[in-house]
Amino acid sequence: MLKSKWFKTVGTLALAGVLAASVAVGSVSAGLAKGSKFLGNIIANQVPNNFSPYWNQVTPENSTKWGAVEGTRNVMNWGQADMAYNYAKNNKMPFKFHTLVWGNQAPNWMNGLSATDQRNEVIQWIRAAGQRYSQSEFVDVVNEPLHAKPAFHNAIGGDGQTGWDWVIWSFQQARQAFPNSKLLINEYGIIGDPAKADRYIQIINLLKNRGLVDGIGIQAHYFNMDNVSVNTMNTVLNKLQATGLPVYVSELDMTGDDNTQLQRYQQKFPVLWKHPAVKGVTLWGYNENQTWTSGSHLVRSNGTERPAMQWLKTYMANNP
Repeated sequence: MLKSKWFKTVGTLALAGVLAASVAVGSVSAGLAKGSKFLGNIIANQVPNNFSPYWNQVTPENSTKWGAVEGTRNVMNWGQADMAYNYAKNNKMPFKFHTLVWGNQAPNWMNGLSATDQRNEVIQWIRAAGQRYSQSEFVDVVNEPLHAKPAFHNAIGGDGQTGWDWVIWSFQQARQAFPNSKLLINEYGIIGDPAKADRYIQIINLLKNRGLVDGIGIQAHYFNMDNVSVNTMNTVLNKLQATGLPVYVSELDMTGDDNTQLQRYQQKFPVLWKHPAVKGVTLWGYNENQTWTSGSHLVRSNGTERPAMQWLKTYMANNP
């Protein structure tokens, strides 16, 4: 039996009133999106002062990844995660916990543990996250299963009979810890590769058949989006739609000089936004010098908007 564990907690503790917030996702007043679909973005070290005019959904960039929270065993640093969560709740924006089980940004101290201790630590991590952020609208349970299998995956089921037992186990734990949240799987490389989408769907169907997954996350970073064709995008989205599950574009960015980026947004953003299976789109940064890759920003450091952002504002106003 797994014994309960006491954590030393570093960071903000005041969540009174926030945890009572509803998990329902409906129309919200902030941001460019005014209908039932959200258009969100990330929050990193602090909330940008220009966040709410553009966006109405929050994903922490790094602060809810396990390695960021528990870099030292049993010392939980929730400060920046609380900041993003509280901002979302106080502004009635859907919040996504990103992520529970991922092969990257896991605590280094996990590597030296026995398989039994590794399994117990994963359970304790998921439970601690679920207790603190129980009203997260969405949770990325497993991130990048096709590309970033955790070093500790054998401790949580390994490949097993299905080939993906460790993923199934992770979702089972998350369903218990986050009973009020929509559980998502998340992966990159899908939007531009129908064959990889088929492999992804095999995992999704294993979870769907067990009632464990509520939606499909597809990252849409520049290295997939900049040169993908519209036909390929539609092929992949239609494949995902056939699962019967909603699709969430989880990490969108496109790069280029002003004119190139504008053309890419004009051509490809509507494919994502208008597809009936897509229920929300989250961009991965937008302010200059605050994005993970150069050339993907939509707002310059002086506060002026690049042409792609100017177009996006008009497009969203005309396509609610």
